Amino acid sequence: MNIQSTIEKKLLEHFQPAYLEVVNESGQHNVPMGAETHFKVVLVSPSFKGERLINRHRAVNAILRDELANHIHALALHTYTDSEWEGLYGCSPNSPACLGGMKRQAS
Repeated sequence: MNIQSTIEKKLLEHFQPAYLEVVNESGQHNVPMGAETHFKVVLVSPSFKGERLINRHRAVNAILRDELANHIHALALHTYTDSEWEGLYGCSPNSPACLGGMKRQAS
């Protein structure tokens, strides 16, 4: 199972989301072709109701602890309740452009 599928499976099982999107954004960064190191997660779950943003992110990070420690370099989290998601008209923010990482530091 690849990293993206593992992330999806774990988040589906734990949060029973109304909406889940896991995007491998590694291709936008200075990593080898086919890498699975940079991800964007959009997660809409009723379990976030009444939770501060930091607690939502901590909950996701706890579920993905192994992946974060061993595989993922960057994880952009967009966590919403159902009503917050409806207020956004079902759209999540775009990730910022890559600044080059190690390639930029070498210049």
